Amino acid sequence: MAEHHFHLKAEWPGLRNDVGTIETLNLKTEVSIPTEMDGPGIGTNPDEMLLGAAATCYIITLAAMLERSEVEKESLTMESVGVVDYSNGIVTYKRIIHKPEIVLAKGMAEKRNIVERLVLKAEASCMISRALQGNVEVTVEPNII
Repeated sequence: MAEHHFHLKAEWPGLRNDVGTIETLNLKTEVSIPTEMDGPGIGTNPDEMLLGAAATCYIITLAAMLERSEVEKESLTMESVGVVDYSNGIVTYKRIIHKPEIVLAKGMAEKRNIVERLVLKAEASCMISRALQGNVEVTVEPNII
């Protein structure tokens, strides 16, 4: 098995409420503290980026599992929600809720049971979900049509 390395460069020009930048091979964006935490809310923030990592890992894993199981779909969309608690000056990423919506292609109704299993298996198999395990609760609320 090969080991992969991903690189990120970050620049932070000032203090807490300034705006920095991050850059990877395929992403370059501004970052700051979100307005919900009394920051400037410019660009993205670590909370959104963690949610994005978990969501994209999950949906890609699910799509791969559906393909391997020969489940044809009309569409696969998803909303994910990150719940962050800010109490007594401590910020805690509590929970991520994935809400995938899978519209099965015609003739795929008999594979619904497989899809119901795969939406949960994808969460358990996703590399990011496994990295978060024991720290952030990740749940799935699927809608299979």
